[in-house]
Amino acid sequence: MASIAIGDVLPDGELAWFDESDQLHMIPVHWLAAGKKVVLFGVPGAFTPNCSMIHAPGFIESAEELKSKGVDEILLISVNDPFVMRAWAKWYPENRHVKFLADGSGTYTHALGLPLDLSDLGLGVRSRRFALLVDDLVVRVANIEEGREVTISSAEEILKVL
Repeated sequence: MASIAIGDVLPDGELAWFDESDQLHMIPVHWLAAGKKVVLFGVPGAFTPNCSMIHAPGFIESAEELKSKGVDEILLISVNDPFVMRAWAKWYPENRHVKFLADGSGTYTHALGLPLDLSDLGLGVRSRRFALLVDDLVVRVANIEEGREVTISSAEEILKVL
């Protein structure tokens, strides 16, 4: 299966999210993104070094600037269960805008064409690191990492194209 690319329509699917009241919701991606400008970024795992110290904090710290440039939603997805994602979100008490969404079985990650087999590290199948800029469900920017580092999928790179 090909990876999601510029011009593609973002596939629909449900992701799990704990709201501010700690209520668990299954949210359709199209409900979050239809009629909006959205940054959707994915990471291989919650609490992993690059994800926790670089990738997620970069979007949290840049959230106000992203919003000032017209971004309506900033969505982080990872192939983890919703309870892990809730715990990880709470690591960032300064976060006001990034939604931490769980793709527990990796179904949505597969729909994006972005699975990453990390079985050699004991992690199983996860997500490639990526950042998408989506406007009314159409992918305008698809920054998909080849390696494990945070380069083209960073918040700084998304800010450059806004």
